[in-house]
Amino acid sequence: MKPLKHYVVCTLALLTLFQTAPLSAEGTVDAPVSATDAPTTTTTGDSTTANPIVSAVPISSLLTPDNELVLKKNSTAMLFNKKPLKAAQPLTIKNGSSYAALNGIAGPFGYKLSYDAKTKESIAKAGDIELRFKPGSDMIKRNGESIKGPGPTFILKGSLMVPLRMWSNLTGSRIIPRGLDTVISWEAPPSAEFTVQPTEIFAQQTVVDYLVNGVPTAVDETNTHERWEGRESIFQEAGMHVVTHWVQGENGVWSEPFSVTVNVQMPNQPPVADFTTDKTTYRIGEPVTYTDLSTDDRNDIISAKFTGNSPAFFSDGQFPVTLEVKDGGQLIGTVTKMITVIPEILYTEDEFNLLFTPVGRKYTMDGTAVRNYPTLSYTYTNEPARLVHSNSPERWMTTGLVYDTELSGSTRFLFYNENGAGYPLKMYLIATNTSSTGQASVGVGAWGKGGPDKSTIMAGKMATIRYMDALTKNVPASYVTLAPGESKILLPEMSNVPVKPGDVFSAYADVVSTTNIRYRIVVVQDKQDPLPILDSLTVMPRDNKHVRGTFDYADRVIDLSTSEPVGAKPQSILLGDSKIDKLVDGIDEMTGLLEYDYGNFGVLYKMKVQVAPNTIVGINARGGHYAGAFIVNGKLVPVTTDSALLTQNETAVLYRTGAAAETLDIVFTLASGSYLPINMTFLPMPQLRQ
Repeated sequence: MKPLKHYVVCTLALLTLFQTAPLSAEGTVDAPVSATDAPTTTTTGDSTTANPIVSAVPISSLLTPDNELVLKKNSTAMLFNKKPLKAAQPLTIKNGSSYAALNGIAGPFGYKLSYDAKTKESIAKAGDIELRFKPGSDMIKRNGESIKGPGPTFILKGSLMVPLRMWSNLTGSRIIPRGLDTVISWEAPPSAEFTVQPTEIFAQQTVVDYLVNGVPTAVDETNTHERWEGRESIFQEAGMHVVTHWVQGENGVWSEPFSVTVNVQMPNQPPVADFTTDKTTYRIGEPVTYTDLSTDDRNDIISAKFTGNSPAFFSDGQFPVTLEVKDGGQLIGTVTKMITVIPEILYTEDEFNLLFTPVGRKYTMDGTAVRNYPTLSYTYTNEPARLVHSNSPERWMTTGLVYDTELSGSTRFLFYNENGAGYPLKMYLIATNTSSTGQASVGVGAWGKGGPDKSTIMAGKMATIRYMDALTKNVPASYVTLAPGESKILLPEMSNVPVKPGDVFSAYADVVSTTNIRYRIVVVQDKQDPLPILDSLTVMPRDNKHVRGTFDYADRVIDLSTSEPVGAKPQSILLGDSKIDKLVDGIDEMTGLLEYDYGNFGVLYKMKVQVAPNTIVGINARGGHYAGAFIVNGKLVPVTTDSALLTQNETAVLYRTGAAAETLDIVFTLASGSYLPINMTFLPMPQLRQ
C-alpha cells in the first residue's frame, strides 16, 4: 500500500490541472481554441485588472455539462443539445481569435437581443444581466462595467461577430475543442419550480407555504439569487392569484419563470350549530330524539359533539343540552338549548334501560340482583376442533421458541402475551413442510388481532371482535405453498408492528393444511428475521400460571335443558365458571404434560335458545371487566361498541325479541384479556306506554 502522502500530492496536482485547462469529452487536457485568446481585462475608471480566461466551474460540470452548443468551423450549422440550429454566420477566425455571430449564440444561452440606436450598441439581456457590444470596440459592458476582450467586435454581412472567448468568460461557460468542432458547455439554468401548501386556502385565514425542493421558504427571506412575484403568506383577497418564481444559476443566467395559480377562497365561516328535539316538553323517562341540523358554508362539518343529551331524563326541571360542531378548517360553532321535563313519570330508569338501550351498548343496573336470577341448567357436547393456546409464558422476558407442534387439518390458534423485556419484540407463526418429497399447502382463514396496546382489555377485545367478524363473513382461506423442508411465515400482518415494552398483543387465527405441518411460535427482536435463526432458538419455559397447549375438542355446543322459551321471567346462563362450564383438557406438547384451558379461552361456543316474546338478552360480567363479541343470528354484536363491562352493575344488550318467541343462534368465544365468569341474562321487558 502506498503512503497517504502520495495520494494527497496526486490529488492536489489533478485539482491544479483542472483549474488551468479545460477537459475534452474524453477527459484529456486540450489546448485553447486560439493561441492568441489571452486573458481579458476589466476597466473601472482609471484602473484595469486582469480577468482569467478559465472560469471557476465545478469539475462535475466539466465532465457532465447540462447544456452544450456545437459550432462548426466555416459553417452556419450548430447543434444545441443535439438539436440542429443555424447561425447567421459561420464560426470565424480573425487575428488568431475565434468569433461567433451574437444572434446565433445568444438564444441557446437564454439571452434576448435588442439594439440601442442612440448608442449604436447591441444588447443581450437575461434576467438582471445586460451585455452591451459596440461594433469595432474590444470593450464590452456587463451591467455598465467595461470589460476588455481579446479583440474588437466587427460586422460580418450584417451580423455582429463577438470574440468567442469573451462570450465564454462573460457567461461562465467552457470552450472545448472536439476535432474540427468547437463546443461550448455550460450549466443549465436551475429550475424555478415550487409547490404551494396547503391545497385549500382561505383569504385572511390560511398561512401559505411555498416549497422549493420540498423545503418551505419564508416570504420575508432575502435571496439575491431568486425572485418572486405575487407571493403572500396570507392572501387578503379571494380569487385567482398568480405566483411566479425565478432562480439565478451560477453563471448568472436566470431560469424561465415558473408560475402557480393559487385559488384563494372566501374566508371560511364557522359552522352554525343547531339541533332540534321531537318535542318541547317531556315526561320523566320519556325518550328524547335529537336531530342535528347544523350547517356549514362549505358543507365541511367533520365532528359533532353533544353534551347533556341524555336519551331520557329521570327528574323534572330544565336541562341544558349543548352541541359543538367543527369544520375542516378547525372553526367551531356551538348552541345550547333547554329541555323541559315535567313531574309526570312515563318510565323509571330501569324500565327505560330495558326498553331502549341500543344493542351493543350497556346500561347500569343492580348487579346483586343477577345472583337471584334462576340459573338455567344445560348440557354440552365437545366437538372435534383443534385449538393451540399460546399464553405461557404470558410475559415475554426474552426471545425464543414459545411453542412447537406438528399438526395436519384445521387448527385455531390463540395468542395472548405481554412484552416484559426492555426492548421491542415481534412474534411469528412459522410453518414448516416436514415432508422430504412433496409440496404442502397451508391456508389461513378467519383471523383477527388486537394491539399492541397498553390496555390488556382492549387488546383482547379487538382480537375477539375482528376474529368473530371474520367468522360472520365466512372469510375464505388464503394459501401458501411450501417446498419439501421449506419454512414460511404465516400471517406476516400479525407481526408488522413491534410489541413495545409493556404492550399487550392478542390474536386468533384459523389455519388449515392437508399434510403434516410443523408449526412454531417464536419471539425475536424487532427487525430480526426469524427464519435464519429458527433452529437455534431456545425454548421459553412456561410460567406455570397460564395456558400453553394443544386441545383437540375445542368447540362446545350447549344444549339448554328446557322445553319452554326462556325470558318470561328473569333467568341466566353461567359461562366460564370452570364448574358448570367445565374446562377442556389437552397436552402441552413441549413437555408432554396434561393441560387444562383455564377459562376455556379460545373455545368456540355454539348454542340455540328459544326466547320468549318481549325479552331482552344481555351479558353481565361477574368476575371483573369484560369486553368481547358475540354473533347473534349471524350478526356481530360487540361488548360493548364504545366501552367495556367494567363492574357487576353493568349489562350489555345482545338482542331483543319482538311480539313473538324467537330462536336465537348464538356463537361466541370467551374473550382473552377479560375476567370470568359471565352471565347471559334473559329479562322480560316492561310494556310500552304512550
